[in-house]
Amino acid sequence: MKKFIFATLSLCAIFASASMASCSNSDEKSSDNATDKAGAAVKESDAPVSLNIRYIDGDSITAKYNFAKDLQESAVRAYSKLEAAQQSRQNDLQTFGKSIDSKMKTNGYLSEESYKADVMKFQKMQSDAENYLAGMERNTQMELAQQQQQLNDSIQAFIKEYNKTKGYDAILFKAAGVYFNPALDITDEVIKGLNERYTKVAKK
Repeated sequence: MKKFIFATLSLCAIFASASMASCSNSDEKSSDNATDKAGAAVKESDAPVSLNIRYIDGDSITAKYNFAKDLQESAVRAYSKLEAAQQSRQNDLQTFGKSIDSKMKTNGYLSEESYKADVMKFQKMQSDAENYLAGMERNTQMELAQQQQQLNDSIQAFIKEYNKTKGYDAILFKAAGVYFNPALDITDEVIKGLNERYTKVAKK
């Protein structure tokens, strides 16, 4: 295979040499002109491209954008509600478990069947509590994920509209780079615009 490749390359070199030998002076001038144009094109392509870039601080937006603050409060309420439900179910189980234990110690069960019935009831309460809390936790996580997506969409939609009048080539998050010139920071301006556009929704 290598021999075939080398042979092909040798033939190409021979054809190239023959072509060069048959060229006229006018062709050489044309070749020189083409070379000059190619060199000019290379120099032009090597010229640095100036980009008009700005950046925003995501942490500052989360802390100061009213919509983000409202969503944070909503998240706190959701997790508080979940914790309250967990504590309530746990208290119910502890209370009923202590009742079974107390009846056992004081011979409160008149038959083994009545004891087994309470044990089965306790187990069902435990299973129901686990299922209820798992479902509640899933719903909470889904709701918070939707809210986070709404926040992201809100910021992106504003940035697109905002940049129609600014004409920046790129607006980056500060976390996307190692260093940005502080003069390129438009965070406060973006936060002001976001808050002016935001209408607080009524709490559920």
